[in-house]
Amino acid sequence: MNFQPFSDEQARVIVNLEQVYQVWMEALRALNDMPYNMRIKEVSGREYLYEVTDRRGSMKSKGPLDEEKQAEFDEYKAEKAQLKERLAGSREALKEQASLYRALRLPMLPAEAGKILREADRLRFLGDQVMVVGTNALIAYALEANGFIRDAPDTTLDFDMALTGIEADEDRPTLWKVLKEADTTYSVNTERPFQARNAKAYEVEILSAPSRIGGQVSQDRPRPIPLSEQEWLLNGRSVDRVVGVRDGEAVRMVVPDPRWFALQKLWLAEKPGRDPQKKPKDRKQGIAVLDAVWVAMRHYPLDEDFYKELPDALKPHFERWDANKPQRN
Repeated sequence: MNFQPFSDEQARVIVNLEQVYQVWMEALRALNDMPYNMRIKEVSGREYLYEVTDRRGSMKSKGPLDEEKQAEFDEYKAEKAQLKERLAGSREALKEQASLYRALRLPMLPAEAGKILREADRLRFLGDQVMVVGTNALIAYALEANGFIRDAPDTTLDFDMALTGIEADEDRPTLWKVLKEADTTYSVNTERPFQARNAKAYEVEILSAPSRIGGQVSQDRPRPIPLSEQEWLLNGRSVDRVVGVRDGEAVRMVVPDPRWFALQKLWLAEKPGRDPQKKPKDRKQGIAVLDAVWVAMRHYPLDEDFYKELPDALKPHFERWDANKPQRN
């Protein structure tokens, strides 16, 4: 196999990027959880405390101003100022580490995908409600393996995500809100309702296991088609990594267990009806990821116990790989 471990400097930057991203995201979420703004306004000669609810300036009264309301207002202003200062400081640190990540030529996510995942993470949608599947997942697997997975084709012009929520909840942000927060030009492809496309023609496809269709509220969009093979990607332990983005930013990715991802790819390479142009890439990615797991991700065992967990449809693919697996130190 063609696996190249990261240098000590590359590994150090990856760790630092994740640390500063977490601090920045915590500050961003805390700021977003606060009221949009608060204002003291005089009405008919009397002062009232108002909460501003959106950027358009919509307000709701919190009642006449008194000592308690004044203290609430002062505390809000002080806390917001502190959070803004913390956000600005962590933002500078994040930009510095992202710049180093890029300079070291580490695996990077396309900018449009990064925008979506950043909003999904901010809105606490990532992981609980959706994960990244498809070719872009290879970036997270490379970081988990601490090295370049050279044999896996990684070029893609679209972005695949799979729903992971079990029960629908009207109070949670929707997938559509995530997409619109990332780019207001996204619209659903009427011919392929499981796909959204923005003004730059960047495509986002939403997939789902049959068991997770019910986790999407009825008014949400796009609407995925349930695929039985997506059930396999819910097994095992997901990978959660912070990666660099080509626009100089950073973002968190949650992707399936690499073993199940790789075996699903090998199964897709032989699936009847699969686009013939995609099958060679599926096969190469499946083998390359399994090889990387065997050589560099030993915390994901490829042993007899794992083999026993596999459904009959995947066992022949594991057996063929196992018979030709690379040597490891």
